[in-house]
Amino acid sequence: MIIITGQTATGKTKLALELAQKYNGELINFDSRQIYKYLDIITGKDIPKEKIWLYDIVTPDQYFSSFDFVKQLTPIIADTKKRGKTPILVGGTYLYLKHFLYGIDDNNSPPNFMLREKLNNKSVDHLQKMLIKLNKTVFENLNHSDQLNPRRLIRKIEIASKKTSAVEERSGKTAEVNKDWPVKLFIGLRYKDKSKLRQVIKKRVEERLKNGAIEEVKKLLKMGYKQSDPGMKTIGYQQIIKYLSNDLTKEKAVEDWMNKEVQYAKRQLTFMKKDKNISWKEI
Repeated sequence: MIIITGQTATGKTKLALELAQKYNGELINFDSRQIYKYLDIITGKDIPKEKIWLYDIVTPDQYFSSFDFVKQLTPIIADTKKRGKTPILVGGTYLYLKHFLYGIDDNNSPPNFMLREKLNNKSVDHLQKMLIKLNKTVFENLNHSDQLNPRRLIRKIEIASKKTSAVEERSGKTAEVNKDWPVKLFIGLRYKDKSKLRQVIKKRVEERLKNGAIEEVKKLLKMGYKQSDPGMKTIGYQQIIKYLSNDLTKEKAVEDWMNKEVQYAKRQLTFMKKDKNISWKEI
């Protein structure tokens, strides 16, 4: 199979489509935001959903973990290969990819029900600070949604408290890719010039606003989805909801959206650079 990952706004989709032509490929999404239905404009869905796997598979009020992703992905890859096609994985949610390629050992640590009961009523902020104190790297390796999810935070605190996570022990080392799925190409795209990253993100945010980002959020709220729903915790949706609630001016909301996108792109690169199997291409 072929894997294309990298920072946000680096042209991963364009490259995936080119390689699909060259290698008789089928695209499979591993962007944790594009798996959500109705989240189209702000998440940048730019391929018809009938031409890519794992678009629009859950509603914004549903939680979708890396375990759920692997469960969905495995039979798709098997089916794609059975039909003589090349599976081409494309996306920027490295946690999903990491779990699929190398496995995640969370289940090896038994649950601590006393700790769970103690932490159950704690705020997200409290849980974040607790996990950062125990193991900052584990917190930083969570995607944005998981950093705001109390259940995931408590589980990570549980594991970090016991210091039994094999994922942490492997951190920074060259892990062995899942032998069941040989990888032909494993490409990562990143910006050579950090200032260009901000320029591209600024332009992209402005385009998505012109394309109806605010109207998309209004529609989702009218459908009954809330700011606290897993899908709605996505960058862009959060800022526009605050604007619509009069918590931020439009200018401040847009500025915050751009800043958060830039911060996210930097975090992506930090996580991915640890994977020695990625062949990097600078743009």
